[in-house]
Amino acid sequence: MRSTISARLDRDIARLAIPALGALAADPLVSMVDTVFVGRLGVVPLAALGVNTSIFAMAFVVFNFLAYGTTPLVARAVGRGDRAGAGHVVMQAFLLAVLVGGTATLLLELLAVPIVSLMGAGGELRGPALSYLRIRALAGPAVLLVTAGHGAFRGYQDTRTPLLVTLGLNVVNLVLDPLFIFGFGWGLEGAALATLIAQWVGALWFIHLLLRSRSRELGIQPRLPALSEIRPFLRIGRDLALRTVALIGTLTLATAVATRVGTVQVAAHQVATQIWLLLAMTVDSLAVAAQTLVAGYRGAGDEAMARRASNRLLGWGLLSGVALGCLFFLLAPVLPRLFTDEPAVLAAVAGIFPFIVLMQPLNAVVFVWDGVFIGAERFRFLARQMAFSAACAAVILFLVLPLGWGLTGVWWGIVALMLARAVTPVSYTHLRAHETNPCISYAV
Repeated sequence: MRSTISARLDRDIARLAIPALGALAADPLVSMVDTVFVGRLGVVPLAALGVNTSIFAMAFVVFNFLAYGTTPLVARAVGRGDRAGAGHVVMQAFLLAVLVGGTATLLLELLAVPIVSLMGAGGELRGPALSYLRIRALAGPAVLLVTAGHGAFRGYQDTRTPLLVTLGLNVVNLVLDPLFIFGFGWGLEGAALATLIAQWVGALWFIHLLLRSRSRELGIQPRLPALSEIRPFLRIGRDLALRTVALIGTLTLATAVATRVGTVQVAAHQVATQIWLLLAMTVDSLAVAAQTLVAGYRGAGDEAMARRASNRLLGWGLLSGVALGCLFFLLAPVLPRLFTDEPAVLAAVAGIFPFIVLMQPLNAVVFVWDGVFIGAERFRFLARQMAFSAACAAVILFLVLPLGWGLTGVWWGIVALMLARAVTPVSYTHLRAHETNPCISYAV
């Protein structure tokens, strides 16, 4: 019986995680493709792109509750057979995406100069960083509509459609990047414009699917939600936004510190971060499956299966992290050269590449834990956990410049962040297990 349940869980995990793997691996490709092409322009444009990558991560990824909040709410409604309720959640997410995205764009345009200065981009970096920022900021509502679209389809247990949309917008960016950067001679600004167009293509695609071509199938009635209807969503958004602010704020602080270490160092940090995030987002496909399966089983009232799914996913996460760490160890001599051919930058990347390799098993377990807690709708715990982890990392990052630790010190700060994120869920689950039923085991 146990082996039958495990086999069924493995099939469900594969059905959800494999397409999600493609979508999540492809999602950072917009920034990675920009990095590949812009890296051919020289160290200064590459460094300016690195500064902007952190700015936009902070400005828009902070609202990823439009995915992480939407997925469990839609999945739980579908699990209890309430398609209309799932449709209401989708409309609430889309309304918030437009309002929040428009506000973020306006603030970025008005505060561009102080934001770039705060990131430490002075001198020769200032002009290119500002130009890129002001163009790319116009994609604000599109980025958040795409985020909400991903969350909605995951909740319906459809991870193939987001994969198709993600691949489509990446193809647009891949075609336009060399055309705008080199063909038209627009350089870094051409990369920003290509990304802007690609994001709006993805947003309009999701709108068409959810509000027109598949609205009846999914139970979505295109109507404007009342403010009272979105208040529960806003409470979830508050907790997840606090969590994301702490996470992205730490990564932004890491980039700001690397910027102050030196131009070569921040360029190397940009390359290393893109490689690290590719692996991180790849493993996050299991977290997507965790969000959907845990929330669906809870909606159907089957807590035992939710627990079994959680444990199974954690086991697969650990194995995946080990495999990816080995793969990237073998590819270490090759990968950085895809992004830059500057000898000084390559040497700096080589000095921190062991962090990328060795952190993969830890990253994998952390991301699956996040998926389990999101599926269980433990949003407040996630916010508190991330605040604690960010504080641990910040202590190290603030010491990098005074103590002369250089780029290696920046990456030790990232290690501290991930270790704290791994320890706190284990403590929480064991505490809750003994409070409710001492026989409950969360062992992988």
